[in-house]
Amino acid sequence: MSQFKNIFAYSYFVIAALSIFLNTPAIAGELALVQETVLPPLPVAVSNNAVTAVITSQGSFIVSFAGLGSGKSHDDTYASTFVFDAGRQAWKESAPVPGGDGRLASVAVAVDGLAYVFGGYAVASDGSEVSLPHAHSFDPQRETYSELTPMPVPVDDAVAVTFEDRYIYLISGWHDFGNVNLVQRYDTVSDSWIQATPIPGPAVFGHAGGIVDNRIVYCDGVAVKANVDRRRDFVATSRCYVGLINEENGRRIDWRSIPPHPGEPRYRMAAAGVGIGVLFIGGSANPYNFNGIGYNGEPSQPAPGALLYVPLSDSWHELPIDGDATMDHRGLVKLDEQWLTLGGMLGNQQVTDRVNSYR
Repeated sequence: MSQFKNIFAYSYFVIAALSIFLNTPAIAGELALVQETVLPPLPVAVSNNAVTAVITSQGSFIVSFAGLGSGKSHDDTYASTFVFDAGRQAWKESAPVPGGDGRLASVAVAVDGLAYVFGGYAVASDGSEVSLPHAHSFDPQRETYSELTPMPVPVDDAVAVTFEDRYIYLISGWHDFGNVNLVQRYDTVSDSWIQATPIPGPAVFGHAGGIVDNRIVYCDGVAVKANVDRRRDFVATSRCYVGLINEENGRRIDWRSIPPHPGEPRYRMAAAGVGIGVLFIGGSANPYNFNGIGYNGEPSQPAPGALLYVPLSDSWHELPIDGDATMDHRGLVKLDEQWLTLGGMLGNQQVTDRVNSYR
């Protein structure tokens, strides 16, 4: 009996701690998220945009890079940069992302008062896609870009996490004609790249993840399946992994498999480390091309609710959300005590300008 009491007490502790970290209500021992629209919408409806929040001595900023417009064709890819000044509570369009092309599936993170944006892909009129090697930092106060050393292997639809407010890890992703299993680490101080321990599972794109202390967590995405008598297929994978960064040698990552989350695998969720866990919001159970139409030819719809993985207890928690489901995200952003999705797609592949807040 004492064993069961201990398990119950530990579960109660985890729920209570997560409720504090997420600033969410705990109802009948379960977590729940409330969706609100308390911030002004983006200047345009945009999806598949790279997003991050930058905290500086002069204030806080949210930055949205590039993405897809509501027309959802190759002519509707943006190179736009939109900056939200939390002090002024207003959006402003800044200088476009350098490189000359609209792009999709970039990733963005913040380190030491600057935003960093990497990769993505450009779409040609014939529908072909080219992964971009570009790497830039962006100063939201001066609204200026600085060109950085390009990625050794250009990727799009990757996961990006930061470590020690210096290093940026790009995990797997798509490169021109196929997925790569690489983990590419960028050093913001020396402007240099190095390869870290590759991921152990199948190479994927459209996966999602975050970092808690030195633990990288990522899940799902799309793998390539080879066939005997026809072209390859893109298939959703439900595999999840945690990688422990060696604090003495950051190139070394001890990757381990963890249980998959409840329900079907999801594509292009919004995710981030949130205190003692990694929070995943939205996404779609049907992987799709950039226009929201599945690789199987079926229109994709967003999956409801959120998922939370807690490394300390190796446990998953399903979080209902009172609000509209969304998909086609490139990140989850924290501003003050709010977790935010910026843009994305609503039901029926509708590109939105909404900034949704989750508490």
